[in-house]
Amino acid sequence: MRIKSPAQLIAESGADREGHGLKRTMGLFQLVCFGVGAIVGTGIFVGLSDSVAEAGPAVVVSFVLAAITCVFTAFSFAELGSAIPVSGSSYSFAYATLGERVAFLTGWCLLLEYGVSVSAVAVGWGQYLNELLGGLTGHRLPAALAAPPGEGGVVNLPAVAVILLAATLLVRGIRESARATAAMAVVKLAVLGLFCAVAFTAYESGNLTPFAPHELAGITSGASLAFFSYIGFDAITTAGEEVKNPRRDIPLAIMICIGLVTLLYCTVALGAIGAMSADDVADKPAALSLIVDKVTGSGIGGGIIAFGAVVAIASVVLAVMYGQTRILMSMSRDGLVPRVFQRVSPRTATPVANTWIVAAVFAVPAAVVPLDVVMNLTTIGTLAVMAVVNVAVIALRRRHPGTETSFRVPLYPLSPALGVLFCLCLMWGTGWTTWLQFAVFLAAGTLVYALYGRRNSRLAGTGATSSGPQEGTRTEVTPEREPQGV
Repeated sequence: MRIKSPAQLIAESGADREGHGLKRTMGLFQLVCFGVGAIVGTGIFVGLSDSVAEAGPAVVVSFVLAAITCVFTAFSFAELGSAIPVSGSSYSFAYATLGERVAFLTGWCLLLEYGVSVSAVAVGWGQYLNELLGGLTGHRLPAALAAPPGEGGVVNLPAVAVILLAATLLVRGIRESARATAAMAVVKLAVLGLFCAVAFTAYESGNLTPFAPHELAGITSGASLAFFSYIGFDAITTAGEEVKNPRRDIPLAIMICIGLVTLLYCTVALGAIGAMSADDVADKPAALSLIVDKVTGSGIGGGIIAFGAVVAIASVVLAVMYGQTRILMSMSRDGLVPRVFQRVSPRTATPVANTWIVAAVFAVPAAVVPLDVVMNLTTIGTLAVMAVVNVAVIALRRRHPGTETSFRVPLYPLSPALGVLFCLCLMWGTGWTTWLQFAVFLAAGTLVYALYGRRNSRLAGTGATSSGPQEGTRTEVTPEREPQGV
């Protein structure tokens, strides 16, 4: 039950100055592009067909339901991100409000949201890469080397390649990574806009009937799958120590991203179902390219969509891997994971060893794990984290009512309570097998905390009580500063 106050977290990270060698280079535009880069990718380019298979034409409602869940949680992220602008995101928010054990398990679940989702996103990259190669050269990679297991694949080499490419760019520096993410975000928004323009030329209202063939159960199940399309907006809060004005820009970027992405997804889904029946879209890999090919009668349009998907999915891998490395950096500062994860290169101002470890670990499931298994486990882990964040904003107001913040959750406490309710609803829709996998994952996390985190916690040596150190006291922990160049 040990906690750290928001003031203590900010002081330790240097978040109001320069955080542990990290440089403040990101403005609002770059932060929004980073958010869009982290969100728009496999979920809409690949996962749309899976959601359609569950909900039918009512997939538009599924996207709205998933968006509502994100909106309530986004309010909580915005307030917490403004009050505690550090790299730890949900992990740090839980540490400041709910205690060290909950914080560690939150960070453990973030391995699913950020780390494992990298694997899921990378798996979908190979499908569109093959579409692009087929359109440009007439040749494709063998399914055994480019498809996920369960769909004819053995080892997904493109998935490994995109992870290693993203790691290479991340270790070069945040300025270069932010510029690349911004450029890729513009490209994929333009490509999805082009898809909508083409798809609506072939729109047929008859394709929308029957609207909900599987009724409410199908819509809810579709929303659980559609939620994967929104994963990543909270990665904005992991950039707290590299944003020029985090208290103002983090809440703004979160709200802009959720609104923009929801409008985009609903338009794309409506255009896809209007141009091709739900039965034809369901369970089809690279569905958007197939739709454009059918409408235009040419492979050129589908090739453009495939190019956009390749760029989009690569940008998600880049942004989400960035978030994972910053989470591990914060946990390492607290002693809950090994010190290697907090070391920052003085030359590039990036956590180089951290980045390569993350790339190596998550390239393995990307290569050999089926896409649907990775997506479902990622979804339930993310929803659990979001439920914790909604509870954390309530705890923050009770424990630290005077905390400085530029944004406050509207309709408090109804809004965070509804956020928890919607998260639990979508978690229920993932199915009992996913729940069983998640329970095993949490049990493993509890064991790791008991054997390593609890014993190595830096806060444990300060004599902190369950209420934690408060602002204005002299019981704060001074982190061990490592010499530059380590």
